[in-house]
Amino acid sequence: MVPSSEFLTFAIVGGLAQLVDGALGMAYGVASAAMLLGLGVPPVTATAGVHQAEAFTCGASGLSHWLAGNVRWPLFWMLVIPGAIGAVIGATVVVHVPAAWMRLALTPYLLGIGMFLLLRGAPGRPPEADLPRGTPVLGLAAGFADAVAGGGWSALTVTTLVARGATPRSVIGTAHLAKCVVSVAASISFLLLAGLGHGTAVLGLIAGGVLAAPVGALFARRMPPRVVTVLAAIAVLGVGVSNVVRAFG
Repeated sequence: MVPSSEFLTFAIVGGLAQLVDGALGMAYGVASAAMLLGLGVPPVTATAGVHQAEAFTCGASGLSHWLAGNVRWPLFWMLVIPGAIGAVIGATVVVHVPAAWMRLALTPYLLGIGMFLLLRGAPGRPPEADLPRGTPVLGLAAGFADAVAGGGWSALTVTTLVARGATPRSVIGTAHLAKCVVSVAASISFLLLAGLGHGTAVLGLIAGGVLAAPVGALFARRMPPRVVTVLAAIAVLGVGVSNVVRAFG
């Protein structure tokens, strides 16, 4: 049976988004959710669909990062439990609070942290610590925001931890593995609250993301930390600017 053009379109989008996400630690959920919304999928359905897809793609990506030696287990546990709790709370709230409000509320933070990372990417700024304080609170907030806005886990966790001095490679790999558990928690919550997402889109995003996950993990392992930091800053600034344009355009 030949896949439909719609399925192939979402598979390509999922693959490209996963390549960027695997290398930079962010952008899969944001890109996928934006694509679904652009096709007219309702916000709650789009958010649910993205998390259902991420439950698979993040599993493949997290496994790839673990095999590549990019995971720090102490950091994982500090993120994953609060993150899952935040995702369940966020999925419950998203039915009643417009996702656009949460995206707009996150925009000043994303723009600020993006500029901070650009400055930190300059020469002469060595890493400081791999287990910054306040990580569980960060995981709780990121899990909540991710469930509400359809993306934001990686943008919040990766950029904040890297900005505090954690090694980019270990942060990206650990955040991806934790994101798998967070996505499962959000998916179950959305399934109970809103039903299944856009079926063809979900399957396409899963197929493209799973195939691209190992390549993204290799990118993260081989790129210098300073390069990853600067690219992550650019990605975050792009998300922030996109939110502003969508809100006021």
